[in-house]
Amino acid sequence: MKTKLAYLYPFLAIVLWSGNVIVSRMSAHAIGPEAITFYRLLLAVLLMSTFVAVPAWRSRAVIWTYLGQLAILGFLAMCLFQSLSYLAAETTTATNMAVFTALTPLLTVALSAILLKDTPTVGVVAGGILSLIGLIYLISGGDPAAIARNGVHLGDPLMFVAAAVYALYGVLLKRWNLPVTGWQSTYMQALCALAIMFPAFLATPASMRSLNAETLPLIAYAGGLASVVLPFFWVRGVHILGPSRCALFMYLLPILAAIGAIVLLGEPVRAYHVIGGGIALVGVACAEMFRRPLRGAPPVVPEIAD
Repeated sequence: MKTKLAYLYPFLAIVLWSGNVIVSRMSAHAIGPEAITFYRLLLAVLLMSTFVAVPAWRSRAVIWTYLGQLAILGFLAMCLFQSLSYLAAETTTATNMAVFTALTPLLTVALSAILLKDTPTVGVVAGGILSLIGLIYLISGGDPAAIARNGVHLGDPLMFVAAAVYALYGVLLKRWNLPVTGWQSTYMQALCALAIMFPAFLATPASMRSLNAETLPLIAYAGGLASVVLPFFWVRGVHILGPSRCALFMYLLPILAAIGAIVLLGEPVRAYHVIGGGIALVGVACAEMFRRPLRGAPPVVPEIAD
């Protein structure tokens, strides 16, 4: 019974993640991407300080040793990924954003094969091809030839880059395997990211960083629920169920985001969303399911030396 209840952790995390996609769309043109990224980090740091600051201070000797890596991780996941997502939200739909975000597991496996010299698998190759076909169908609105005629919305390639950035973040987490506990690592990454985002925040026009009745709820969701509660649910789920079971919940992200987009934003979900997004997610599933190494690949590949 406890194990069944544990499935609520990754499910609620994905529900909050899909809500964050909706918030990203709602923030477009209401507040600058650098500003909302800075504000959400500020709120997240303030909230986490209530229960992480003291333990982090006690572990300062270890944390200081790995501060450079923590800063890089914070920049990738909390500055670059978030800023690109908010920027993409200005020119693409919430459904498209969710589909691209759901590609993260596939991109993580692909980058691991390149950067960590992990053995490439049949699933990664086949899944990559399927996902590419699905994405082309999705961003072309069901007419691939339209890409040659009209190009693509800037938000779609931006979201692909954002997903790749988050995948790189996951690979570096595995590669470095820092001896810093989960919450302390997240806290220090957020602190570093906050410092990095401050100059960009100051450079944002005053009209695009104002706090008002429209932007405050968006910042509260992004900085509180999405930045603190969501990681708690996800980490708890991974601890009890394991990363593989939790990764399956990523397939729910486009579905939940599409429902939210229909109800809250009035965005239509068309056949090409279902077909293109579905093919892309099948590609992600292939990478997870078919782990047989490619013919000729070495059975064991050593880790990169420190």
